[in-house]
Amino acid sequence: MSKVELYAAIRRDHRGGMTMREIERKYNVSWRTVRRAVDSVWPEPRKKLPPRPTALDPYKPVIDEILRADLDAPRKQRHTVTRLFHRLVEEHGADVSYQMVRRYVADRKPRILVESGKAPLEAFVPQTHQPGMEAEVDFGDVSVRLAGELVTCYLFSFRLSYSGKAVHRVFASCGQEAFFEGHVHALRTLGGVPRSKVRYDNLKAAVARVLGLSRARVETDRWIAFKSHFGIESFYCRPGIDGAHEKGGVEGQIGYFRRNHFTPVPEVASLSELNELVEQWDQHDGRRRIGSRPRTIDEYFEVERPLLMPLPEEPFETGRVFTPRVDRYSQIAVRTNRYSVPVRLIGKRVRVMLHASHLVVHDKNVEVARHERLIAKGSCRLELDHYLEALIRKPGAFPGATALEQARSAGKFTPVHDAWWAAAVKAHGDTEGTRALIEVLLMARHIPHEHLVAGLATALRAGALTADAVALEARKAAQTEDETAPVTSSALATGQPSATVTFLHEWKLNHLPPDTRPLPSVTPYDQLLRHRRASGGDRREGEAQ
Repeated sequence: MSKVELYAAIRRDHRGGMTMREIERKYNVSWRTVRRAVDSVWPEPRKKLPPRPTALDPYKPVIDEILRADLDAPRKQRHTVTRLFHRLVEEHGADVSYQMVRRYVADRKPRILVESGKAPLEAFVPQTHQPGMEAEVDFGDVSVRLAGELVTCYLFSFRLSYSGKAVHRVFASCGQEAFFEGHVHALRTLGGVPRSKVRYDNLKAAVARVLGLSRARVETDRWIAFKSHFGIESFYCRPGIDGAHEKGGVEGQIGYFRRNHFTPVPEVASLSELNELVEQWDQHDGRRRIGSRPRTIDEYFEVERPLLMPLPEEPFETGRVFTPRVDRYSQIAVRTNRYSVPVRLIGKRVRVMLHASHLVVHDKNVEVARHERLIAKGSCRLELDHYLEALIRKPGAFPGATALEQARSAGKFTPVHDAWWAAAVKAHGDTEGTRALIEVLLMARHIPHEHLVAGLATALRAGALTADAVALEARKAAQTEDETAPVTSSALATGQPSATVTFLHEWKLNHLPPDTRPLPSVTPYDQLLRHRRASGGDRREGEAQ
């Protein structure tokens, strides 16, 4: 008998005329219990016991610290309970359950974030998507530590609505070039194009103007051509936050991807390295289940893949063309940044093909420069090789050149270069020593970088401080497979045995073909000498007579 049933029985007997003493004996309860049952239908709630210590107690300060740190983290890259639980297990070795962490976070997070409030709930209508028919596209910003610097990049996501299969790509910007290249990469990865509509925000890369509150849009010309090329039918959501739920699948996908793969903030050397990781994460996510679905994303995608429209055979040029003029600093302005080109192009107009991650510069139909696209506005990227023809005429400008500092930062101008340069300046003077180094740098157009560094190191150890000696040793390093590894400054400090250098004139003499001609003879000259002596004796006799 439950306590509620006991109270009901006591009240029934009390109303029937039984005394409280008789009720005590009948139900074997105390007088206080009978009094409480007569006074109230509901039993008093049981008093809660004081909380017992749990295995989570030592890690509660860690959880509080993470929740407080999330206040300063990017809004879309804060810890979920799942991510927090995995970090406790992997980084701190916590032997706790997910439910323990979830209950604690549910209690603590509102207190820590009480000032932030909560967004009102909104009702959603379940939708059914047919395989191979629909997809959703969106950009999301992510923070990345790129080459040691914290920058904001943009995560492109293309998600099939039926299977939930998503393809991601990180770009330096969310402009039209990135928008197009993200589509091309996603469609090639998926192997086809959705047959029905693809849902979009009102991105500037696609929409030139929103026409009132209707679904009508004025699209950009290049986007119209791109859609026609791939056979894409666009569907635009309502502007602002009101239309976000119309493509809630990709919105949630970007949030999931950002929380699980960009938290904590990844550290990479380049965007290409980051995108290699993104492709691995995409493959891994294909093995998970969405919600309570009985099969994985990849299993649903196997059903959807054959129903996609085939891709066109012809490629589509995703880059944008600019025709800037080269200024007197041998630089061109593209968008808000500047890039170097060879000095011979100063004053000329060049054609620039701007892509999402890089740009290519052409003089007529010849490629003259290629740069990785800059992320920060107002930045400058200079290539030392572009200024060598000017520097060989002005060697005094070489030590302070901005292109030299950028080459050092990029690792192209190594400590071996600096050591050889210092020795050459000491031997030949500032001007001639610097000019000799510039001649060596010009060789990099024909000799691989690692072979040239090996030649510099060998020439430095032998005290051969001429460009000819470096060229010869670099070619010898290229011919020998076991000497092709680049030599660093650490090799100079380890006391390696001194090297010998074959100078260029000696190398030429050693490689001449064998001379099979007979040795020269002076016999004809001896005959002339005898003839000269005889003629001289006759003259002397005539003079004596």
